[in-house]
Amino acid sequence: MIRRVAVPKAVLLIISGPSGVGKGTICSELMRLRDDLFLSVSATTRRPRLGEAHGVNYFFMSHKDFISKCEEGEFLEWAEVYGNYYGTPKTAVDKALDEGKNVVLEIDIQGALQIKEKVPGAVLIFIAPPSYEELEKRLIKRDTDKQKIISRRLQNLNKEMNCIKDYDYVVVNDTVCKAARQVNCIIEAEKCRPHFYPVKKF
Repeated sequence: MIRRVAVPKAVLLIISGPSGVGKGTICSELMRLRDDLFLSVSATTRRPRLGEAHGVNYFFMSHKDFISKCEEGEFLEWAEVYGNYYGTPKTAVDKALDEGKNVVLEIDIQGALQIKEKVPGAVLIFIAPPSYEELEKRLIKRDTDKQKIISRRLQNLNKEMNCIKDYDYVVVNDTVCKAARQVNCIIEAEKCRPHFYPVKKF
């Protein structure tokens, strides 16, 4: 009988970066590449955009309900971003990790740094734009925000880029396919780290 010396644990992967950089698109491509991922669905108080569905893209809720869940400790992290609240439901993430699934969180930079403090083993990946001009073009093309909001997002870019030092990896989103492949390689590399292999005693 062959005995395995160790069994790899699941990876908690945090994907974040500036607004409009393509985090969601990369996550969608990553889900296509792998069948062992659980993509956590965040909760938000903002209104749904065209084509978004409750429970698929986000759990859309009122400000009152969101604050109530915060007070009850139901979020792994939460933050206010451009006047709206966003948070990661804790129960679903814990359940997926317990089942051995690699969990992907697509969250903002504030939330990512919160999780870094709470979960030392979390793997943080910063998705960066190829240039300021390209990010501006993507935000305008997305056509989901007024010009005032787009300007605020671009003004925050330098501050957000300064957070790169707090991350484990940086992936530049030149093309979605290339960026998703790089994230996939990071997952494989992380699963080879010693702390992901708790050695069994026989």
